[in-house]
Amino acid sequence: MINKAYKYRIYPTEEQKVTLAKTFGCVRFVYNTALKAKTDAWSNEQRNMTYVQTSALLTEIKAKEEFIWLNEVSSVPLQQSLRNLQSAFKNFFDKCASYPKFKSKHDTYQSAKYVNTAYTFRDGVLKLAKDKEPLDVRWSRQLPKAAKLTSITISKDSSNRYFVSIQVEDEVAKKKPLTTAIGIDLGVESFLATSNGDKVKSINVFRKSQAKLAKEQRRLAKKVKGSGGYQRAKLKVAKVHTKIADVRKDFLHKLSTKLINENQVICLEDLRISNMVKNRRLSKVISDQGWFEFTRQLQYKADWYGRQVVFVDPFYPSSKRCFECGHVAQRLPLNIRKWTCSACNHEHDRDINASKNILAAGLAVLANGANVRRNPTNVELSNSQ
Repeated sequence: MINKAYKYRIYPTEEQKVTLAKTFGCVRFVYNTALKAKTDAWSNEQRNMTYVQTSALLTEIKAKEEFIWLNEVSSVPLQQSLRNLQSAFKNFFDKCASYPKFKSKHDTYQSAKYVNTAYTFRDGVLKLAKDKEPLDVRWSRQLPKAAKLTSITISKDSSNRYFVSIQVEDEVAKKKPLTTAIGIDLGVESFLATSNGDKVKSINVFRKSQAKLAKEQRRLAKKVKGSGGYQRAKLKVAKVHTKIADVRKDFLHKLSTKLINENQVICLEDLRISNMVKNRRLSKVISDQGWFEFTRQLQYKADWYGRQVVFVDPFYPSSKRCFECGHVAQRLPLNIRKWTCSACNHEHDRDINASKNILAAGLAVLANGANVRRNPTNVELSNSQ
């Protein structure tokens, strides 16, 4: 059994929007209050507050007359915000994330989590606690019939769009094993090149939308901050950004699913993207590709469907090494897209040659029993190919 989330667009009524706005505000207040209490307890007394203690603090706060408005919304999202804070601290102590930050009402993303005691779902009708009418959900795809609903999250993005994310426990059937393996070289000119000789063109959605985004940002800069015109202009800027994100995410999901369906083993470089974007000439176009999200999707889909994703050391000279004879070129600038091996005179497409070398190195990793998760592979192993 695995946890999966199905996200749908919802269109709440005006009354439901008011209730959701109150809920988002209360969730944010409870989260910030508990965060401050935990921070003060550690700073002043070197004492760690547990979830039970923060929950007792919430009960104490709700009993005060000045905070009576906390009782206007469902108590479940408030308790869930404390659990989210506890998880944030766990990630911090496990060195998986930075120290939890306070939430702001000006944040572009607002959300509230509900467990099954705070909503009802029956025959495609979803209704939240304290709501008179069910939510208007656009069911773009069906939920698995045998899946068990565990929680839902209502969210609002910077474009004032509302969504419901339904988390379910479901058993995903493994796909039929294949004998195919593929090497992938991620790039900028082409999003990726494969060891089969194919290339997928980069969509460069940010670059294509840059002129429109700059126009809307100039209009925003001329508005009086806080005015109605400022809010409308800010919304237009946000819609451009969300359009860019939606197009990129759709492209990455379709491509990653296609690769998972067609290949048993997928080999690619373990790129250090955070270091690569420090190049001021390439940072914008690298960020536009969405490499990290692409590899993340490949990994979890491979886990679901019984595939393998193998990461090759980023310092392995995949582009400079001739796939035919193994000779490594001394120098190969980025502007050279095709080159001829000085040892065997074989002409190479830079990206296709790199993907073939990545495939060979990745299969060597599997053959030698190395870790195929996202960990740097052995440099000596990579250089031996």
